[in-house]
Amino acid sequence: MINKLTELARQYSDQMIKWALAHGMRVVLIIVIFAVLFLLLRFALRRFIKFYLQREEEGSEKEKRVHTMTRVLSVLGAIILFVTGAMMVVGEVGIDIKPVIMSVGIGGVALGFGAQSLVKDVISGFFILFEDQLRVGDVVQAAGQGGVVESVGLRVLVLRDLAGNRIIIPNGEIKAVVNMTYEYSRYVFDIGVAYKEDVDRVIEVVKKVGAGLSADPAYKNDIREPLEVLGLDRFDDSAVVIKARITTRPIKQWVVGREFNRRLKKAFDEAGIEIPFPHRTIYYGDAPKPAAN
Repeated sequence: MINKLTELARQYSDQMIKWALAHGMRVVLIIVIFAVLFLLLRFALRRFIKFYLQREEEGSEKEKRVHTMTRVLSVLGAIILFVTGAMMVVGEVGIDIKPVIMSVGIGGVALGFGAQSLVKDVISGFFILFEDQLRVGDVVQAAGQGGVVESVGLRVLVLRDLAGNRIIIPNGEIKAVVNMTYEYSRYVFDIGVAYKEDVDRVIEVVKKVGAGLSADPAYKNDIREPLEVLGLDRFDDSAVVIKARITTRPIKQWVVGREFNRRLKKAFDEAGIEIPFPHRTIYYGDAPKPAAN
C-alpha cells in the first residue's frame, strides 16, 4: 500500500513538473507581460498629462478635464488587459474557454440591449470632455435647457439656471451645444431710433457712450475689445435699427451690456434723440371732390 501511494505521489510530482515546465513558465510570462503593459499604459498617460498641461495653471478646468479623461482611459485599459490576460492564463491551465467566451458574448449582448442609453451617455460624455466643448462655469444651452455649467461628467451634464434650478441632462440627449462664454463673450445691441433722427449723429453718440464705458475702471477690465458699431441694420415699422456689439470677458457680457444700455438711455435723453415706441399712422385719404354740375 505504501509503495503504491509512493508511486502515485511520484507520478503526480512528475506531472506537476512537466506541466510547470510546459505551461507554468507561459503563465508566469503572460502575467509579467500584462503587468509590464499596464505599467507602460500608466507611464504613457502620465507623460501625456505632463506634456499636455505643461503651460496650464494648477487647478485649471483643462487640468481637471484631462485628469478625468486619463482616469477613464486607465480604467478601461486595465479592464481590457486583465480580461485578456485572465483568458490566456485560463487557456494555459487547460480549461476550455470557448463556453466562457460564448457566455460572455451572450451576456454582453443582453447587457447592451438593456443599457443602450447608458452606453450612449458615456460615449457622448467622453467626447464632450475630449473635444473641450464646454467647461465648468460656462453659460450654455443644451437639450432645450440653459444655465451655468456646474459639472461635466461622463454620464450627465449639470446646469444651474437663472432662477437657481438645478438641471441634470443625460449626455446622450445633447444634440447641439450653444456655448455663450467660451474664451470670450459678446453682447449685441439693436438700437432703435426714430426715422427723423440723423443716423450719423446717433452713431456718434453711441460711440461716445462706448468709449466712456471702456475707460471706466469699474468695467474696462471686463471689456476685451471696444464697442464696434456695425451700422444701420434694418428699417422696422417704427424705428431705424443700428446694430453694435462689444466683446467682453467670458460671462461678463450681460453686466457690461446692461450698463451700456443704461448710459445710452441717459445720453439719448440729453441729446434729445427719440427712442420710439410702436405706433401707427392712419391715413384717411384725400377728401372727395364735389361732383361737377
